[in-house]
Amino acid sequence: MKLLRRLIAEEQGQDLVEYALLVAAIALALVAAVQSFATGLNSVFTSISTALGTL
Repeated sequence: MKLLRRLIAEEQGQDLVEYALLVAAIALALVAAVQSFATGLNSVFTSISTALGTL
């Protein structure tokens, strides 16, 4: 029980955890943005390919 109280009261590693969560949130947002960009880019190349195929 003493160990649990000490772990809750101790704030030494709190900054590291907060930075890790912040980096994870930014990485998740970047992955979503890049995925959306890739889908749009794929659509552009598909339409270009279709247009060139009809020539």
